[in-house]
Amino acid sequence: MKFCLIYQPPSPNAQSPIRVVEQTTARDVAWINRYLDREYVRRLADRTLRTYAHNLLHFVRWWESIHHTGDIVPANLSESTLLDYVRFQSSQQPRPASSTINDRVAVADRALHHSFPEAPCQIARGFHQVFLHRRPMGLGRPRLALSRLRVKVPKLNIVPLSVNEVARFWSSFHTCRDLAIVALMLLHGLRSAEVLALNLDDLLLSEAQLRVRGKGNKLRFLRFFILWPPSSSARSIPWARPSVPIPPATTVESCATS
Repeated sequence: MKFCLIYQPPSPNAQSPIRVVEQTTARDVAWINRYLDREYVRRLADRTLRTYAHNLLHFVRWWESIHHTGDIVPANLSESTLLDYVRFQSSQQPRPASSTINDRVAVADRALHHSFPEAPCQIARGFHQVFLHRRPMGLGRPRLALSRLRVKVPKLNIVPLSVNEVARFWSSFHTCRDLAIVALMLLHGLRSAEVLALNLDDLLLSEAQLRVRGKGNKLRFLRFFILWPPSSSARSIPWARPSVPIPPATTVESCATS
């Protein structure tokens, strides 16, 4: 029995366009798709839904290798289900990263709790952390809470760039387009996908604002310094690639020259 991901056009029934099905019969894995439908109704981005679906696809493949079915019966769930899943991943070669294991376990835990609320809690000694959970708006005293089952993630040692490496980094940009992309990501904290999604209409010169569509199609506005007269339009800015015609909906690929 094999499972795969399929993409369906959005339906009027508020169902997730990303589904997990059996490869041969195209039958839905009901408990997974119910969880994806709920997250779709919550207006999660398609990329997030796809990530959740891939994590649950990995889990259902492991579950099928043990129980020979993709369906889950609450009686087959125990307190050590996710711990067994962690052991399986840790025995693979090459071993997945600790953050990958934690992401898979967290999504599987939420999906199982959503579809089988009466299932036993996943408890494993040494795999949880105790932390203080603060109430909304700081009302009341914080209470002790137990984290989800997770493995230890090694700390990353960040080594700063040397002076020569920084100089070589800045000297590698030859057009104002490259400088605009780096400035947006470095100074404004934009993600690469957010920079690529920018259009000319998102550049509001008269208000000195930049309209950014982030994760989940959330809209936010960023302020920036204007280096050209406010009466100018985005079309009057010198382009780094003047030989390429730019239609109204193309991605912003330039910045003002100083």
